[in-house]
Amino acid sequence: MGSEQSEVVRLLWGPHPKPARGPRPTLSLDGIARAGIEIADGGEGLASVSMQRVAGLLDVTKMALYRYVPGKAELVALMVEGAIGEDPLPDRPTLGWRDQLDGWARQLAAVFHRHPWLLDATVGPRIRGPRELAWMEQALVALDGTGLTGAERMDAVVLLTGHVREVVQQARAAGPAGTPEAQLIVTLVELMREHGERYPTLTAALASATPHNGDDQALDFGLHRILDGLGLLIAHRSN
Repeated sequence: MGSEQSEVVRLLWGPHPKPARGPRPTLSLDGIARAGIEIADGGEGLASVSMQRVAGLLDVTKMALYRYVPGKAELVALMVEGAIGEDPLPDRPTLGWRDQLDGWARQLAAVFHRHPWLLDATVGPRIRGPRELAWMEQALVALDGTGLTGAERMDAVVLLTGHVREVVQQARAAGPAGTPEAQLIVTLVELMREHGERYPTLTAALASATPHNGDDQALDFGLHRILDGLGLLIAHRSN
């Protein structure tokens, strides 16, 4: 394990010994993470986050901040852990596996919508914190007693997560009304009005799409189909 990974493990999982030297600690890791999240949410995502800006928001020097967090990579790991939240399904014991996974996926989508920079911060090999692993644990537990193997349950969670990420990513790329990305969609609709006879199926599909809840429709459709497929596999295993 490299030194950077070791620092991430220490910051996410502890222990957190107090500095042996220097002034008495005035910051907390949670507070530092919240400052980074505030900057990322209000700016240009992770690109707007720097040790200098976080230090300024906390009213400390950058050198003082380095006493707690060695660099931006470790800061981002703390931000992910802070933004992901806890208890995606507090009423899990009262639900069946399908409702559990449906609620889990929608909660994950809500987190990504609140903090779009998480899409960039949660790619590639990395160390995960206790809260993030607790989310995975809940999704896996939902499939207890279904007859699926551990590997299949892991694959199911990956499949659900990938669908949620793709839908939120597309919504982020489209942007709010009035942005260049949104205008491209408007332009496509206008082109189909003029040249629709060449693309009748595409024109009909665009006409039937609801403009204000396209991402919700995409989330619902894919989520239902994934759960339908899991249901068939579970039913097959029970026979």
